[in-house]
Amino acid sequence: MQKKQLLTNYALVFLVMALWGTNLVIIKTLVSDLPPQTMTAFRIMLAGVTASAVVLLGKNYRSLNKKEGLYIFFGMLFGVVLHQSLMAYGLTLIDASNASLILALLPLTTALLGVLHLGEKLTPLRTLGFILALIGVFFIQGGSFHTLGFSLGEIIIFTAMFVQATSFILIRKVTATVDSKQVTALMNIGGALSLLLISFMVEPQGISQMTSAPPFTYFLFFFSGIVISGGGHLIFNASIQKIGASQTAVFNNFVPFFGLVSSAVFLNETISLSQSLGFLFIVSGVLFGTGYIEKQRGKQLQSKIPEN
Repeated sequence: MQKKQLLTNYALVFLVMALWGTNLVIIKTLVSDLPPQTMTAFRIMLAGVTASAVVLLGKNYRSLNKKEGLYIFFGMLFGVVLHQSLMAYGLTLIDASNASLILALLPLTTALLGVLHLGEKLTPLRTLGFILALIGVFFIQGGSFHTLGFSLGEIIIFTAMFVQATSFILIRKVTATVDSKQVTALMNIGGALSLLLISFMVEPQGISQMTSAPPFTYFLFFFSGIVISGGGHLIFNASIQKIGASQTAVFNNFVPFFGLVSSAVFLNETISLSQSLGFLFIVSGVLFGTGYIEKQRGKQLQSKIPEN
């Protein structure tokens, strides 16, 4: 790939990370003004329609076999239905800044699941990464064993992070044979319909309550659904295919960073010193735990080997 194309891909992925980080603040605002489950269902529906339009226009679709269909179904269940439901509810209980820090564990959790289910090797440096990340979680909780404990909101957001990491493993398997854009469209449409059915049960008056928010809330709603969730996932999936999966964890680190910054700027949430230290430990843990540091060391050693 030419340098100009590579830089363009880096810029696009970086932009998506900034949008995804800011999206935490947007969702925090949306769940304050709209019924959480109903809002989430329609927001993901917007993302699914956006992805489906791109798939149909580009003719990037084909029929699926049974195995591929099962991977997409469970990917939808974990990555859309459970993840989005838990995120919407969890953000009604805790600050967006704290949620950002917990979600920073996503790349590392994905790497750990890769070791367990994809046969990836657990090396000493990756083990060090997992330890650093656990230290980061300790600091997020206040940096003291006396205050160590998890609120219901933190447990829910952690679970939301874990089920999304699980979906990444399923997606990684199915995209070996199916176009990622088709996978994204099917997961979002199917997930949105499932979320809508759930909202009928937990929020019977949800649809009628969707019409009583301020105008700016609806702007955020459409921006989050179409641009951030719909367009963002399409750009991210397409770009990652070009720059390589090994780069994914590095860019994912920017999501909690932008989440912290936007929550402080737009929601006036306070970021403590303990939380900042926790973030640094988690980022360090991700870089080691995902194997990124090892890959960079390998490249440096390879470049020092003299040619015959």
